[in-house]
Amino acid sequence: MESSTILLFRKLIGFEVSETTKRKGWINHGIKGPESIADHMYRMALMALIAEDLPGVNRERCIKIAIVHDIAEAIVGDITPSDGIPKEEKSRREQAALNEMCEVIGGGSRADEIKELWADYENNASIEASLVKDFDKVEMILQALEYEMDHGKVLDEFFLSTAGKFQTDVGKRWAAEVTARRNKRLGHQA
Repeated sequence: MESSTILLFRKLIGFEVSETTKRKGWINHGIKGPESIADHMYRMALMALIAEDLPGVNRERCIKIAIVHDIAEAIVGDITPSDGIPKEEKSRREQAALNEMCEVIGGGSRADEIKELWADYENNASIEASLVKDFDKVEMILQALEYEMDHGKVLDEFFLSTAGKFQTDVGKRWAAEVTARRNKRLGHQA
């Protein structure tokens, strides 16, 4: 990628937008100064980095999937379930945005890798994708817990939307830890 291409990528569609675009679900719940798309992806990548070694799981691939899984939101925005946009349409928009981003970086093997990683996540096609999908949900409920503590809110919707949807043992265990901490904080029995 030429230096002028990286500057164009940053300015038009990539880094700058994902750094400043705040996650809509938090805004819709009145959270002041919520995490950005980039914050969310970074925290997920850290989860992939610190997770225990798992047989047959490629940690580097998990980190890469975490970094690219929401990158198209820099163009299409953070589409949430409350927007009423069907999953297929959301996926179509994100695929088109991803293709546009990959054209800006000049195509080639890196663009192909980004597209493949994104498709893997989108289709839940590998153990790494399943694990990162769990990290996505764990990061969300962990963030919800942090916002509950910092803002004095009750954000049940985020916990209810993920209940029973974790696919991996790590995801289930981490979600249980976050939920147990929340229940203790709220005075609920586990």
